[in-house]
Amino acid sequence: TTLQKIKGSFVKGTPMFNKTSREQQKGAFFVVTYKHSTRLFYCAYDFEHQYLDVEIKHLKSRLGQLNFKKDRYEKQLLKLTNKVTGVCFGSKKLARGRLTQTSYHTYPERWQKDWVAARYGKMTISGRKDAKSGNFVFHYHPETHTLTFKAIDQCVIRLFDVVFPYGQDHVNHAIQTQMNLKDKKKYGKPIAWSLEDHGDYYIVKCLIDVSRAPYLNTSTSTGMVGVDLNVNHIAVANINAIGQCVDAFTLPFNLEGKTSGQQAKIIEAEVIALVDYAVKQHKPLAIERLDTTRSKVSRPYGNKKANRRMSQFAYQKMILAIKSRAEKMGVAVYVVNPAYTSQIGKMKYMKRLGVSIHMAAAYVIARRAMGFKEKLPPMLYSLVPEQKQGLHHWAQWAYMMRTLSFVRTHAFYQTERFDQSKLCSWNTLFPQHALTDVEKIGLRRLESRKTYA
Repeated sequence: TTLQKIKGSFVKGTPMFNKTSREQQKGAFFVVTYKHSTRLFYCAYDFEHQYLDVEIKHLKSRLGQLNFKKDRYEKQLLKLTNKVTGVCFGSKKLARGRLTQTSYHTYPERWQKDWVAARYGKMTISGRKDAKSGNFVFHYHPETHTLTFKAIDQCVIRLFDVVFPYGQDHVNHAIQTQMNLKDKKKYGKPIAWSLEDHGDYYIVKCLIDVSRAPYLNTSTSTGMVGVDLNVNHIAVANINAIGQCVDAFTLPFNLEGKTSGQQAKIIEAEVIALVDYAVKQHKPLAIERLDTTRSKVSRPYGNKKANRRMSQFAYQKMILAIKSRAEKMGVAVYVVNPAYTSQIGKMKYMKRLGVSIHMAAAYVIARRAMGFKEKLPPMLYSLVPEQKQGLHHWAQWAYMMRTLSFVRTHAFYQTERFDQSKLCSWNTLFPQHALTDVEKIGLRRLESRKTYA
């Protein structure tokens, strides 16, 4: 409304502005004041057509989008209020496939078999806290690993050798505790059971509440275990209380061509090994706070294989698995800012420790979680421009990252940045035999700019 009033005053030939608006006239100039900047227009024509018309058009478009969104939500609300939601037993996919898939048209008994398997292939019975073993239908005997349940026709079915590869101790403890309770209505806990028929075998699941570990190891007095998550492996670095690297290794895995369920199991196995290592070392974990949304779509026309691997980067699955497992095992997880961890590891620690860039990044993550600052080595610091030498060390690392972006990663294994006699020279940062012609030309250009102090 304010912009339209200003536009109307310009049409009449008498520009008028609201006293509280950001648009004002200062003498012969027209000024638009923002929080961190100011736009200046030298004549009324430029202000009217380059600012007013553009802003009014943008606001009208935005209002149209909001009205459309409002109408859509109102229709959804009306639909939810008046229409009863239907339930399709056996999945909608099979219901549609009965009419659309040729194989089901030719062999109707195949559809009947698939529908019965989908409809009756899984059973979940919720627990009751006042039941003897937490459930009135299922009863599990920890001593003999026998599961019995009563069917609808009162037939008792026994399943022998029911053993849980994960959480057997938790199941035994929950059932024994429930059976030993005297006042089950007040202190009891329900235990639910799920039974899935997969044709050749059955899967039995026990659903219980697992309490948190009574003690959470948050102490960094003995050091920290840094973790760098990657597409096909987890890099781990173990440091002591003064920030020195004690151990570094990787936990490799392959998620290519795997289903989401298979990926979850593979990640879970590696996470168990990682957290068990932290428990054995009596140290907490340190991970990055990453957002992979932008990086996954940053190169839509890049290398096809690299894009596929990047799209399969199950970062959130890894983070959730690490936090869940660490909580169960009583290990604290520190989350740090991921700024320049890989670059610091590559330029500062990769050669010194003789590790990969990912292990070096994990080492930097662990040090950052413990409060250590990563300042530039003297030789790299001497190459930073004078106007950046007083800034925060992250700004200096950002400059080095942009400046040396054309140098391959493995060339940093042969850097000579710790020789104090070779300060203030880009050409002496790397031995010439370790560089390609393109990298040599790039360093010569940096040397010719004389951007360092």
